[in-house]
Amino acid sequence: MTRALSAPDADRAAAFAADARGDGLAVSLVGECATEFEGRAERSLPAGVRSVLWKPDDTVLVHGATGRDPDAWATGGSVAVEATDGRLELRCGDGDAADALTVRFDSVQHAAAFDPADADAEVSGTESDLKERVLADPDLVEPGFQPRSTERETPAGPVDVYGRGRDGAVVAVELKARRVGPAAASQLERYVNALRRDLHADADVRGVLVAPEITEKARRLLAENGLSFSPVE
Repeated sequence: MTRALSAPDADRAAAFAADARGDGLAVSLVGECATEFEGRAERSLPAGVRSVLWKPDDTVLVHGATGRDPDAWATGGSVAVEATDGRLELRCGDGDAADALTVRFDSVQHAAAFDPADADAEVSGTESDLKERVLADPDLVEPGFQPRSTERETPAGPVDVYGRGRDGAVVAVELKARRVGPAAASQLERYVNALRRDLHADADVRGVLVAPEITEKARRLLAENGLSFSPVE
């Protein structure tokens, strides 16, 4: 599974990185950024084009244009990503971490997400398989669902399956091939909100998360935002 964005703005890059990590993927960001490192040693790196790798275990490596070793790195603490004042910010480490690293992107040239597992391993039950099932049997989403397109672009990212419900409402479907948590619910909420902004003012837009299983926290978040869950293996 590989995803990529070219020259995303800060909001799009932050959503992309958060969603990818919520799906257990590694995230690579390339762009103009500066870093601040606090902990056993305190130092900063001036703005420059660098490559940042955010691994599934929340290790973050910052590489310059040359050299084998990273210019800065952090591990052992939580990682938060957000867009602030038009800039993407990655904060690594918390109060319990020995080291804390902050990376601030003035611009992101390229963002990619990928599964760091062995590329030669046999993969079964992918999101593509799930999409084929939903398109072949749309009632798996909800009775009377009619798919109209896949990968429908929105300012928040592409909606996996876009369609209409039996009542004529727009339905945004997010597909996940494994058990997921709150990040998937938040991702669907962003897509629904983006569609509501894009479509006419009185458009009725619903969101459905399709996955084998979700956590209780994700279930509560969906309910709080008027979204629904459809369990599909």
